[in-house]
Amino acid sequence: MITQRFFGADRRIASTVLILFAAAIIVPLLNLAVSPSSAFYIPPYIVALVGKYLCYALLALALDLVWGYCGILSLGHGAFFALGGYAMGMYLMRQIGSRGVYGNPILPDFMVFLNYKELPWFWYGFDHFWFAATMVLAAPGLLAFVFGWFAFRSRVTGVYLSIITQAMTYALLLAFFRNDMGFGGNNGLTDFKDILGFNVQADATRSALFAASAVTLALAVLLTSAIVRSKYG
Repeated sequence: MITQRFFGADRRIASTVLILFAAAIIVPLLNLAVSPSSAFYIPPYIVALVGKYLCYALLALALDLVWGYCGILSLGHGAFFALGGYAMGMYLMRQIGSRGVYGNPILPDFMVFLNYKELPWFWYGFDHFWFAATMVLAAPGLLAFVFGWFAFRSRVTGVYLSIITQAMTYALLLAFFRNDMGFGGNNGLTDFKDILGFNVQADATRSALFAASAVTLALAVLLTSAIVRSKYG
């Protein structure tokens, strides 16, 4: 009933959503509840790998909406994807606390190594998951709004818009690679320990993250399908 309400006769999208919801349940069970000697056992590295694929599928879905339906060739979607990743990475870095190499309860290891005296102002709040989750959406959204406002207000279209989006991505790449920007430089953010108090290396945590990724992708498919089938779409 729900799938018919959203998609009508399009069974491909409905099937995709149902498969994703099923995978969110079945894959963690085959990883956690099945013996490693069983032929049905799914090892943790497969769970983590496919979970990454699901995250990249979210990126592809967003690009398909902008390019495939709107006809806007954006070469800068990686920038928005990276901003969301950095927002969550900053939360994970704050969760390390005194368990880092240098034992500083406030500063991440790379800041101690680079002789930072205090935590940069834009890192405040990222010790809370709700704040980081909000910034995962807000930071890319704000960048997209500002960029889109100036680009479309200036009537930049076609290949010129594509070049500008690529230039924006490259500019952000160069900025984030700088050690003095406070984002880990070319080493990035590493050595994550916990998320919401759970060990990120634990099989149960990886399975939970896989399930969350699958459900999020399914909901994104529902949302984008509803958009393109609406009057606005």
